[in-house]
Amino acid sequence: MSLHRIFRAVIMGPPGSGKGTVSARITKTFGLKHISSGDILRANINAKTELGLLMKSCIDQGQLVPDDVISRLILRDLRAMEQNSWLLDGFPRTVSQAEALDDAYTVDTVINLNVPFQTIKERLTSRWTHLPSGRVYNTDFNPPKVPGLDDVTGEPLVQRDDDTPGTVTRRLKSYETQTEPVLEYYRSKGVLQTFSGTETNKIWPHVEAFLHRKLPTANRNVA
Repeated sequence: MSLHRIFRAVIMGPPGSGKGTVSARITKTFGLKHISSGDILRANINAKTELGLLMKSCIDQGQLVPDDVISRLILRDLRAMEQNSWLLDGFPRTVSQAEALDDAYTVDTVINLNVPFQTIKERLTSRWTHLPSGRVYNTDFNPPKVPGLDDVTGEPLVQRDDDTPGTVTRRLKSYETQTEPVLEYYRSKGVLQTFSGTETNKIWPHVEAFLHRKLPTANRNVA
C-alpha cells in the first residue's frame, strides 16, 4: 500500500498573466484544491469575522492590511485542508508572509508565470469582471458564453477602473517591486520554477509536463 503524499504548491504571476486560467487547469488535471487568497479575504469581509472587520477597517482608511492579519486568515483556512494537496494563489505576497507559510507547511514547488508587461497591458484592456464572484473573462482568449454576461449567474460583467493602461502600468510596477523579493526567497530555497511566454495555451503544456514529473501518480485527481 503506497502512502498518499500531500503536495503543496504556490502559483505566482502579475495581474493578467493567465494565473487564473492556469490554476483552473492544474486543479482539473491534477486534483489539487485551488485556494485563492482573494476569495478568502472577500469571504471574511462579507461574513464580518473578527479578522475580516479588522481588514475592512484598514482598507476603508486606505491603509495596507498588516502581513500578520492576512497570514492568520490564510493559514486558518489551510488548517481545514490538512489532508488535501493544494495550489495557493495570491499568497504569499511578501517575504514575511512566505516565512509564515513556511513555518506552517512545506511548499513543494512555486510556479511563477513570467509574461511580458506589454502583453499583459494589451490583455487587461480586454478584461471584464463579474464583481460579486471575482470571475474574470477576456474577450480575446477567454470570452463569456454570452457577451457581457457571467457564465454562471447571467449577471452583467463590468470593466474595472483599474484596467486602464495607466493604472495597469502602475499595478505591474508595484507587483514587480513587491514580489521580486518573494521570488528570490523561493529561488534561494530551490523550489521556484519559472515559465515564460506570451500565450497561456503555449505556457500550459510546460507547466503540465513539469507537474507530471513532480507529482506522484497516486496523488493525481485525488480531491
